[in-house]
Amino acid sequence: MEKILIITGGSKGLGLGLAKEYHKQGYRVISISRSKIEKLYSIEHYKCDLSNSENIEPILNKIFNQLDAENTKNITLINNAGYLGEINRLDKIDASDISYTMSLNITAPLIITSQFIKNTKNWDCKKQIFNISSGAAITPYESWAMYCSSKAGIDMMTKVVAKEQENQINGANIVSIYPGVVDTDMQAKIRSTSTKEFKAVIKFKELYENNQLFTPSFVAKKIIELDFKGELTNGRILDIRKI
Repeated sequence: MEKILIITGGSKGLGLGLAKEYHKQGYRVISISRSKIEKLYSIEHYKCDLSNSENIEPILNKIFNQLDAENTKNITLINNAGYLGEINRLDKIDASDISYTMSLNITAPLIITSQFIKNTKNWDCKKQIFNISSGAAITPYESWAMYCSSKAGIDMMTKVVAKEQENQINGANIVSIYPGVVDTDMQAKIRSTSTKEFKAVIKFKELYENNQLFTPSFVAKKIIELDFKGELTNGRILDIRKI
């Protein structure tokens, strides 16, 4: 019986860390991202720009056509792909960047989650959806209007879908996870921003200088630990720094 992980943004950062760690645990890992995972040929990769919503349903159908419900013990979706967007006051950001960021951060996870639930509706196995959210969902940062708004949207999606799925026969469990401050390209982008554009940049520079960033591997192992212990229960929103 297969254990399957479908993950967005699995080619780098936290997504790559999760792909690697779940693969070590015997999962069949399927990544959806714009860039290819180099030197990890045992992880299946589907190239897709998730900011274009028209791409999503066909790629999910293609993936599920390769899966066998009868031979699946556990299937997990991790909505990980995300984009910080331009760091600046909202009135200084182009409409095209606002549209791109929100499409990738909230529209794509909504569509992917919808397609995942539809495609696994009659599957008699454990079904899980993990949304990688952020403390920015509840903490407003100046110059992060799109990121904070989209992560708050992810949390609300989690709450709504959890209520919908709890009434379904063998529904999917869905959670939101705050991974903490992880040492990724996103953090490097934040630290390169001027205080004029982002007032809180000093905080993030200090976290880096004081070696207080989590590695993708550490966060991935923590999520797997919580998963295997059964702590990622339906509707839960949790911050791994507080567990």
